[in-house]
Amino acid sequence: MSDGLPSLRQIFLSDVPGLTPPTLKIQTDHDIDHWKTTRSYSDYQLFLRRLNESVVGCFLPWEPSKRSQSVEKLLTLLDDLDHWVEEIPPLQTPQRFGNLAFRTWGQRLEERADDMLERLLGPRFSVIIPLIKPYFLSAFGSFGRMDYGTGHETSFALFLLCLTLVRFLQPEPEEERDLVLNVFLRYLGVCWKLQDVYRLEPAGSHGVWGLDDYCFLPYIFGSGELRDQTDISVSAVLRPPLPPTNLYFMAIMRIHDVKYGPFHEHSSQLHSIAAGVPNWGKVNSGLFKMYEAEVLGKRVVVQHIPLGGLLEWESIDNPSARATVLPRTTLPPSNRYSGATKAPWANQK
Repeated sequence: MSDGLPSLRQIFLSDVPGLTPPTLKIQTDHDIDHWKTTRSYSDYQLFLRRLNESVVGCFLPWEPSKRSQSVEKLLTLLDDLDHWVEEIPPLQTPQRFGNLAFRTWGQRLEERADDMLERLLGPRFSVIIPLIKPYFLSAFGSFGRMDYGTGHETSFALFLLCLTLVRFLQPEPEEERDLVLNVFLRYLGVCWKLQDVYRLEPAGSHGVWGLDDYCFLPYIFGSGELRDQTDISVSAVLRPPLPPTNLYFMAIMRIHDVKYGPFHEHSSQLHSIAAGVPNWGKVNSGLFKMYEAEVLGKRVVVQHIPLGGLLEWESIDNPSARATVLPRTTLPPSNRYSGATKAPWANQK
């Protein structure tokens, strides 16, 4: 248990051979409604909650008293991907966004993914490679569009979820804490490097009305770290530079590194949080609601995430929750965005 949360279910390796590899399932807004009735959606929400609870009151840098071999191998894998950026320098091209060398980096990832995952998992867990490879390949950006956004970040989180469901990773607070404060932090560093070196465009950004052009989870986990703090005000965000003691502050300083101009103009949502939310607990709970609405609830974000296999597409066996699948031709077309969700903290005092 993690602060009263239930344990994450286990999928036994003996059941894996009967599973079908994930494919793209979300094509309409109705498909999103269906996804929210599935066990995979429930698993993912629980997984994020458990990760969040594991880091409450913990600060960076953080090292575990004992690190599992699985986490060590994940960190090594991410280090290898980071080193590739030096080996594949950007081309001298005039594009404002999307250096073509990123496609070379992505081609190498696609060519070596099977070998990398085999080294990561070892013989015992290698049976799950076809089921997790799509999430691994989509976790670092789109090599065709040369962009990166919250959908790719979600793919990496789903990759970690799959590894936990089969118990390659253990759903225990110490390991979950290591996943956030070291594995996810290392992943974030790789992605920031890819964005800077290859000048990746934001994928589906809401512009000034979005929380962040590229990511969301650092704000959830970072506000989770700070959730019980009373000596660090939410408004401290408005007084940079901020120490790299939590993921929230690191994400804010990242914005200051890549954007110019007044903070309240280019990051209005984050400024509103800092200026109007009374404590970190409300920030944390509000960001969970916003993530569900603006990331998991937006077709333009999740339509590229494959589902099935370890992440079940079938509805949970509950007649009241089971979705009725309508013919896609009868569904009205969806706008790129159906309007920004009102911030959960907008009316909080």
